Amino acid sequence: MLAPTSPLVIQRRIAWLLVGTALGALVLAGRLFYLQVVRHGELSRLALEQRLRPLPVDPRRGTIVDRNGNKLAISVSADAVYAIPSEVEDPAATAQALAGVLGMPADEIEERLRSRQAAVWIARRLDTETARRVRALRLPGIGLVERPQRVYPNGSLAAQVLGITGIDNQGLEGLEFYYEAHLRGVPGRVEAERDAAGREIPGGISRYVPAQDGHELVLTIDQVIQYRAERELERVVRETQAELGIFIGIDPQTGEILAMAQYPTFDPNRYADYPPELRRNRAIADQFEPGSTFKIVTGAAALEAGVVRPDERFFDPGFVAIGGGRVSCWLPGGHGSQTFVEATENSCNPVFAIIGAQRLGPETFYRFARAFGFGQPLGLDFPGEASGFLPAPGTIQHGELLRWANIGFGQGVAVTPLQLAMAAATIANGGVLMKPHLVKEIRTADGEVLERVRPVALRRVLSPGTAAEFARILRSVVVNGSGTRAEIPGYRVAGKTGTAQVPNPGGGYGDDAMASFVGFAPVDGARLVGLVMIYKLGVQPRWGGLWAAPVFRAIMGDALSYLRVPRREETPPQPGTGEDGRPLALVPNVLFMEAAQAAARLEQASLSVSVEGSGTLVADQIPRGGAQVPQGTRVRLVLDQELPRPSAPEVEVPSVLGKSLAEAAAILAGRGLLLNVEGSGFAVFQSPAPGERVPAGSAVEVRFALQRDGGRP
Repeated sequence: MLAPTSPLVIQRRIAWLLVGTALGALVLAGRLFYLQVVRHGELSRLALEQRLRPLPVDPRRGTIVDRNGNKLAISVSADAVYAIPSEVEDPAATAQALAGVLGMPADEIEERLRSRQAAVWIARRLDTETARRVRALRLPGIGLVERPQRVYPNGSLAAQVLGITGIDNQGLEGLEFYYEAHLRGVPGRVEAERDAAGREIPGGISRYVPAQDGHELVLTIDQVIQYRAERELERVVRETQAELGIFIGIDPQTGEILAMAQYPTFDPNRYADYPPELRRNRAIADQFEPGSTFKIVTGAAALEAGVVRPDERFFDPGFVAIGGGRVSCWLPGGHGSQTFVEATENSCNPVFAIIGAQRLGPETFYRFARAFGFGQPLGLDFPGEASGFLPAPGTIQHGELLRWANIGFGQGVAVTPLQLAMAAATIANGGVLMKPHLVKEIRTADGEVLERVRPVALRRVLSPGTAAEFARILRSVVVNGSGTRAEIPGYRVAGKTGTAQVPNPGGGYGDDAMASFVGFAPVDGARLVGLVMIYKLGVQPRWGGLWAAPVFRAIMGDALSYLRVPRREETPPQPGTGEDGRPLALVPNVLFMEAAQAAARLEQASLSVSVEGSGTLVADQIPRGGAQVPQGTRVRLVLDQELPRPSAPEVEVPSVLGKSLAEAAAILAGRGLLLNVEGSGFAVFQSPAPGERVPAGSAVEVRFALQRDGGRP
């Protein structure tokens, strides 16, 4: 039998129980104080965040404008449909009702309506009528909110430069992608207090956090020059049945890109309707064997290194054996005795092979080519810039000297169109390689300048004297050589033609070719550099001087006039008398003329003509243009091939009076006509007049003014 517990023990136990209870209550009180007082703010915020279900509000994406403020990419408001699944009373019926309006599968909509998320998107970028019909349904749990939509008001203009945006208004390609951090802005949100089931709490808290709009990009691109370039590329690509046409226009003093055009192209407003490869900016991302346009690098480097003089004579028998191989001249039998200047005019491959491989040598040649920017990105503010390919000396296992001989005339090296254009700009500006750029300024939505892009000189490549001397040689190529069709009256063009074989993927060369021309004007104090490339022409002949040079002339002539560059007429040299007292005649440059036209031109200059070869086009002439010879001298014309003459049906000219530039361009393009632009604003005059019939492909001159008065100013 247990002994009875004493009253003292019982009292002690009760005391300990009271102490334990008091301590427990104290701990609970402390914990309660900690939660209710110390962490009150934090826990209240967390509780509110659990009840507040945000619906994102997209910012307005920053505008992209050209250098003159013309809008190239804008954001406009468009409605989007969203659902609060917890508030949808009948998901199946709601899905059926929405499917009939939105044109979406009902089962896809129903799946979203049955999701466990607080809010889901059903459809975005609705047009006004569709949004009105959705509102009229008055479906529980279904709402509409405005979301910005990207619009490109000029359609395909500069499409590969601008790029595209996705369904969530995010940049996917081009400048839209590269400058995403500046353009996208900061999202806002709409918040409403909801219960655990997702239902909105009556009288609960609701708040709106506004979005911050994206920054504005001011490009170096000029809308007018860009439009002209795209129009001319479309014309020549169609005429030559080519795969691709590219034009780049650059201010050589600053590195600003005024135009970067490509055809075929696409409309970024409907990019899904086009093959993805059309979105690729091939002027930056692709690399090509340049052909004879690369001779501007070889020639300028040779002059700078002092391994050749302009008046130094070379003899071309039609080929040169070098490095265990043979480099042939494009002219059967060769050009015979010629100076370095004449070899450049003639685009003589053997001479430039000797200069590249022997006079310069691989190490020096490589050093100059790298200095010009080849074999490496130039740092353009654009995604996906390619490096090109320039072999380093000592890395070619077999036939290195022959390889550098080929590089001397532009074969066996890969360049981007941008690299080639910047090399020409280096010669044009006095010998400094500038960093190219596409963006001029970054501004806030209110117009405050956040960043202004300054010209950046990467390095000096040539001395000013060498650059000026080689610019004069390139001027002679246009006056007396293969670049004659690039001449623009009053602007003294300098440049170089190129006709390059296109290498096969598996090695060697096939039948495809690329015609090109790179040049600048005026030759002294150049304001604009231009590069034209026409890739895989489908007609014969495929000479750069025949096809690319006229495109250069058309684009650059308009651009220089638009930029208000003053014309300076040249007085042609007057022939005197020879040592025997006989009067001399100045031989005109008749390259790429048809035989009958060339003969008439020579006879007007008091010269006689002899013809050899078949065809109707003048591929070569002896003596060259610019030579002074006794009157009556016989000029030998070498003919080759026929000029293709596509027939064009006639179309009726529509009226574009009162229309904007974009509207006028679209209307004329729909009839197969081109647009020549003067001024800005709305069309006030056009020639030919509405109703006249002209051949398809003809140009219509349209004058624009700020007043939409529909008549002559």
